[in-house]
Amino acid sequence: MNKSEVLKRIRETGLIPVVRAESSDQALGAVAALRAGGLNVLEITMTVPGAVEVIRTLIAECGPETLIGAGTVLDPETAEACIQAGAQFIVSPALNEDTIKFCRDRDVAVFPGALTPTEVVRAWKAGADAVKVFPAGAVGGASYLKALKAPLPQIELIPTGGVSLKTAADFIKAGALALGVGADLVDTQALREGNGALITERARQFLEIVQTTRASCA
Repeated sequence: MNKSEVLKRIRETGLIPVVRAESSDQALGAVAALRAGGLNVLEITMTVPGAVEVIRTLIAECGPETLIGAGTVLDPETAEACIQAGAQFIVSPALNEDTIKFCRDRDVAVFPGALTPTEVVRAWKAGADAVKVFPAGAVGGASYLKALKAPLPQIELIPTGGVSLKTAADFIKAGALALGVGADLVDTQALREGNGALITERARQFLEIVQTTRASCA
């Protein structure tokens, strides 16, 4: 799948679940639960033990119908390891222009993190395919995203941090390309307890919110 197809899939799905887990087995369990809920885009963060191997395993097991990306990627070296394992997009909580260049040279979608308007524009000019606005919830949530989009409509934004079932619709209305959703979807306690059904149900709820909100805005 080429980069344009990856971006199209992310846009269509409207959600990027951020998988953080205490073990590789927990991460694989979370992915199974998310896929059961209808999600076909997944971000495995580098905070997961053995994250690169988890990505490699998922690429082999999930097939082309599921996009597997790498998150919390802080430098080109980590990006290279993830891409070699099969990661189809790279996400970071911060802005590292060398990482952006590395991904662009390999035609891999990259979503660096930024917060201020200056950082967002800098990331975009460096070649970001979209900019992860993080931590969005700490600086005003959807109202902040809407304020960014007003002067910067050409920049695709993925709010992350503070995205919940209560706030998801507002972020979509504010113009988000997709929503990065962490703990409110991939619940750590549910993972510890092996309660994949809770994660599956939340995945369905988030998808429904995205779809119904987009339909109402059309």
